[in-house]
Amino acid sequence: MLDTMTTTKIVGGVCGTLLFFLFGTWAAESLYGFGEQPKDAERTFAYSIAVEGAPAADAAATDTAAAEPAYTEVAATADPAAGEKTFGKCKSCHNVEGKNMTGPHLNGVVGRARGSVEGFVYSDAMASKHDPWTPDEIYTFIKAPKDYVPGTKMGFAGLASPQDRANVVAYLSTMK
Repeated sequence: MLDTMTTTKIVGGVCGTLLFFLFGTWAAESLYGFGEQPKDAERTFAYSIAVEGAPAADAAATDTAAAEPAYTEVAATADPAAGEKTFGKCKSCHNVEGKNMTGPHLNGVVGRARGSVEGFVYSDAMASKHDPWTPDEIYTFIKAPKDYVPGTKMGFAGLASPQDRANVVAYLSTMK
């Protein structure tokens, strides 16, 4: 027969272990966004498998791209002050103070040749491009950097909102 102290230790150990795993699950869901998805939420997959007779996966992407407004449409309502706030998402890697960080500084990025900041080591994919960064190019790039320049080492997922992207471009246009 177990005495009361031994039973208390066993129950406490089991409860402590359960709490540890519950906390771990909560932390993982908070950090990585796991958990319940609404039924109408769009799901994305790492890869797709073609199935004969099934609609092409690119058809949905084409529909989404068609609904996406061009930069010239959104630029008229772009707000540099709102863009400065949204740029806060970029500040962990970029600044507008003329100093390179994890990413190159973005002073004068509008009109500057891509892959041309002195002292910054670009990925081969970005270093091979020397066209100037136009507002339209930046708008498209910050939507999904890895899709726009495959092989870039920029790990940012992108800004989905066309208005947020236009605001950031308007803000960057003021940074000389």
